[in-house]
Amino acid sequence: MTEPKPLLSDPKAMRALAHPARLEMLNRLQIEGPATATEIAEVAGVTPSAASYHLRMLAKYGFVEDAPPRGDGRERVWRWIDRGLRVNAAAPEDPPELRAAKELLIDAVYDDAHKELRRAMAQVERESAEWRDASTWQRIYLRLTAEEMREIGRQMVSLLEPYRAAKREEAPEGARSAVGLFTLYLHPERRVPGLPTEDHDAV
Repeated sequence: MTEPKPLLSDPKAMRALAHPARLEMLNRLQIEGPATATEIAEVAGVTPSAASYHLRMLAKYGFVEDAPPRGDGRERVWRWIDRGLRVNAAAPEDPPELRAAKELLIDAVYDDAHKELRRAMAQVERESAEWRDASTWQRIYLRLTAEEMREIGRQMVSLLEPYRAAKREEAPEGARSAVGLFTLYLHPERRVPGLPTEDHDAV
């Protein structure tokens, strides 16, 4: 079974990554492979000079690195480092700086994923019936132990690992870029708002 990725624990690295443009850059490098700052700038919605800055920051914290040069080597080429982005939930013993960084990064990643999901849903009608039928969005409520939850997570990672875009440079004909998004968390308690008042005479 695939070993879990090491935990990201440096709050400075978390804050560096929790930026919409930088997340878009990582997405681009993971899916399509090495690129220059100019090639990646439009995808991230920034200028080439801003893209260069963001890529240097990502490199500083070990998320990207220099790729082999192309042609005359005049442009710097970047590639994604497969280090994983696994972050544990905030714990009572976490110092405030680490807790804030975890929450910032988790919010940024899921905000990015939600925007991507909305774009996919807006485009799904243009896809063939084959791809529409293969796509799925669902939520399942579970009842399990902490160990069962961990085991499900391990199995999901192991199941998806062979299909990761970064590892399928020679995918079968007809293969396209897809997204697998799953979460496992305790069902949060729902706050009971109480019954509304029925003061019909209120102005």
